[in-house]
Order: sequence, then C-alpha cells, then structure tokens
Amino acid sequence: MAFVYRSTTISKVCIHAVEGLKHCCRFLSTAENKSTLPLSGIRVLDFTRILAGPFCTMLLGDLGAEVIKVERLECRHGDYNNCLTGDDTRTWGPPFANSESTYFLSINRNKKSVALDIKSDGGKEIIRQLASTSDVLVENFVPGTLDRQGLGYEDLSAVNKKLIFCSITGFGSTGPYASRAGYDVIASGVGGLMHITGSKDGEPVKTGVALTDLSTGLYAHSAILAALLQRRQTHQGQWIQCNLLSTQVSLLTHIASNYLNSNVEATRIGSAHASIVPYQAFETSDGWLVVGAGNDKLFANLCKSIGHAQLSSDERFCSNHCRVNNRKILVELLSEIFRPEPTSHWLQVLEGSGIAYGPINDLPQVFSDPQVRHMEAVQTVQHRAAGEIKLLSPAVKYSGFCSGKMTAPPVLGEHTVSVLRDILNYGPEQIEELKDSGCISELKH
Repeated sequence: MAFVYRSTTISKVCIHAVEGLKHCCRFLSTAENKSTLPLSGIRVLDFTRILAGPFCTMLLGDLGAEVIKVERLECRHGDYNNCLTGDDTRTWGPPFANSESTYFLSINRNKKSVALDIKSDGGKEIIRQLASTSDVLVENFVPGTLDRQGLGYEDLSAVNKKLIFCSITGFGSTGPYASRAGYDVIASGVGGLMHITGSKDGEPVKTGVALTDLSTGLYAHSAILAALLQRRQTHQGQWIQCNLLSTQVSLLTHIASNYLNSNVEATRIGSAHASIVPYQAFETSDGWLVVGAGNDKLFANLCKSIGHAQLSSDERFCSNHCRVNNRKILVELLSEIFRPEPTSHWLQVLEGSGIAYGPINDLPQVFSDPQVRHMEAVQTVQHRAAGEIKLLSPAVKYSGFCSGKMTAPPVLGEHTVSVLRDILNYGPEQIEELKDSGCISELKH
C-alpha cells in the first residue's frame, strides 16, 4: 500500500432519501440533514479498531455524531515509507476495492481519520486536547494500555469531567482473563455460542459473521446513549465497560435459563430450535426453505397449506410438546414432503398462510430480494481512493429525522490536518513541526 503526503479535502457527503420517509427528509441539503440528527454536536474520539468498537462508533456517526478516528502511526526516525499505521482491518484482505480493504470499508462510514503516534509527547498532548473538546471516547485496547500512556479514564476525566469514556475489551478490566487479547471467535467459544452452533453430529462452528463482536458494539452504542442522557442530569461523565465475554454470556438467554433453572444441557441441533418444532431449514429440490410454526394453530396452517392436514391431528404432533418429543419422526416426514419440489413452489404455496417462512438466500439472492431492494439496504458513495463503492445502509429508520446521509470511510490520515486546524486551532507551522517529528501524518494514496 503506497502513500504520498499532500493536503486533502473532506469527502463529499452523499445524501439518499429513504423511500417512505420522504415526508421528513424532503431531499434535505447536507447541512440541514445533519442539524436534524439527534447526536448533532456530539464529538466522539474513536480509538477503536477491528470490529466491535468501529461498529459502535459507526452507529454513533449514523446518528449525527462527529467521529474522529485516531489511527496508529509508528514511524522510525521519520521514515514515512516504513510506517506501521492504521486500523488493523485496513490490511485484512483480499478482497480489496482497489487498494482499500472491503472489511474496513464496511464499518467505518461517517468518520474522520487522524494518523497519530500516541506514544509520542506531541501525540499525547493532541489526545488530551481532543479529549477536552469531546463528549465521548471509545477505546478497545488491552486493559491498562492507555493508563500506562497517561491517557486512561482517570487521566482524561481530569481534563474533561463530562467525558464519557467507553472501554471495550475481550474479558473485562479485572479478573483472571483481563490481560488476554479478545477476539470474537475466542469469546464465542468461552461463552458457549460455538458449543450450540453447528450440526448435531458435527464439530463446533463459528457463526458466519462475528455476532459477539457486533452485539458488543450494539451494547456499547446503547450504553453511550444512556450515559449521554444521564449526563444531562448529573453534568458528569462516567466510565462504561463492555466486554465480549459478558455480551456472549448474556446472549445465551433461554439456553442459559434452561440450564440454570432445569439443569438441561444444550446441544448442537443445526438450524432447528430446542423448544419449537418445526422451526428449521428443509431441503428442497433446488435449495433450502426455512419454516417456523410457533404454535399449534400455525402448525395446523402449515399442514393444510402443504396438503397434509392430517398431520396436525396426529396425536404425536397435536401439540408443540408432543412435536418436540417426536421431533425426529416429524422432521423426517416434513423433509420427504418438501424435498421433491423447488423452493419457488413452496414460497408460492405458503404465501398468505400466516406461517413464518423464507428461502435460504446466497448473497446475489439477498441483494436482489424485492424486500431488501424496497428497504434501500445499499447506498453508493464516492471514495477518494477506491472510487465508487457500495455500503450497507443503517438498519433503523425514524419518522422524525432522516438517517440516510452517509460519508465514505476515510483514507488513512485523511483528516489529520483539518482536525488539528479546525478543532484545536493549530497553525501551519505547528502542524508542519508535528509532521517533521513523526507525531502526526496526513496520508493519501
């Protein structure tokens, strides 16, 4: 990945009105749209990388917060050609969009990038100054890392008593695992998710996306919003601690309750549900169909729709309790019914039945699905290095404001100079001096 040093301009904001909310958006200009967002005026100092933290701060940016992503800059003796810089996921690939990691692009929209050596005296001073002007700081270093740099919660809350400091770790800040590095797959193993994921006779498997990471980001996002609300009353910030293991254990929900209250151990059962039958995937002649009948009435509807009404009155299947006890027999019968016909046939048969059902789509099918297209789940933006790229839209829509605006993920160090100049009032000479010392850099393809 090659970089040159030159001045930059801020990426253009791409506005997409959300169909169904045009009455509130009315194709607002960028400035008007930003002013209507609930976190407009909130500044977030983002020291996160990988997934959980960047996902959290991206969601805050979607709601209008100014997110300043501080990325690692380590250059030896001013040798800018041998810098180790940026969020780790900038190098995660292939695939790449030109030279940009598509992984990084997926979770860093609506942010500004500052390339900074936080170990240098100049870098530390910049961080303290940014913290003094920020509302929220989010970090996901191994516990104690920022404290050793004089940049931990106690240090920065002394600079800004209203600062909300959110730490995201693998296993928490105390306890026997506190010093361990935390990755989703490890936490999902320790926290039981892999134990219950996979086919009955197969090995434990991880989920297709990092659900523990993403859920931790969601927890952190909502915790920060709660802390912002409380700060309106107390005028004080606080330290929020989120970790992957606590998230994963909390997500065990009914599986945990089964064990804790009835001493029932969980097992891997593929796409099936431990307490509801039928509630799983069935193979068709050309793919797979997912069917869920959550109560006896829905099961009767299912049986009638597929032309086997007699199954619902069979004493082995007349109640969910009976169906769970006779799961193997019923699933084999339903499999024989579904397998001969294509998925499209069953989609047509079940339309309007009240049954929960759907195909198992591959990605081309997902993004050509009429409901997905109706929701405008994809937006196109212009990236300064990758060109035109497609990003997923925010999942939540609001009647009171339009959250459809989006800026492209930043190039590494794209906003270093503008942040120092416009937020901290650094002059040109001071900025050049910091560049020469290796404390900061403005990197561009």
